Amino acid sequence: MKDNHELSSNKSKNLAILLWFRLARFYLKNVRESNQNLKKWDLTTAQFDVIVHVGRNKRITQQELADKLVVTKGNVTHLLKKMEEMNWIQREVEWKNKYLSLTELGEKMYEEIVPTQEHFQQNQFSKLTEDEQKQLLNLLRKLNK
Repeated sequence: MKDNHELSSNKSKNLAILLWFRLARFYLKNVRESNQNLKKWDLTTAQFDVIVHVGRNKRITQQELADKLVVTKGNVTHLLKKMEEMNWIQREVEWKNKYLSLTELGEKMYEEIVPTQEHFQQNQFSKLTEDEQKQLLNLLRKLNK
């Protein structure tokens, strides 16, 4: 027969797995719907992420962007090259740093798409009250530490 500690441990493991599945499902559903929403502009969520970070910072190094996206500088290079070819961003090299900024077209996209995507994400979380959203944000921050 299992003791109370073992039963409690199994419940914690089951709860952790359930939390992981729910978070993963929500995330994947949200990304899929975000990609669908961003198709209007022929953008992926990764490209949108770049436009947001570069647009908010006005000028950012490729390394700073990679850090914000939680990827390596090498991983972001291919994405940036494609976005540069689309005339959404421009890269400038200064000594050892590559700086990124939005082109005029990129700025227009930023001004049009960011409010639309913000509204879309607001709707995704509208089932939660503002206090619940803040609580969720704090819990996710705590998990990220």
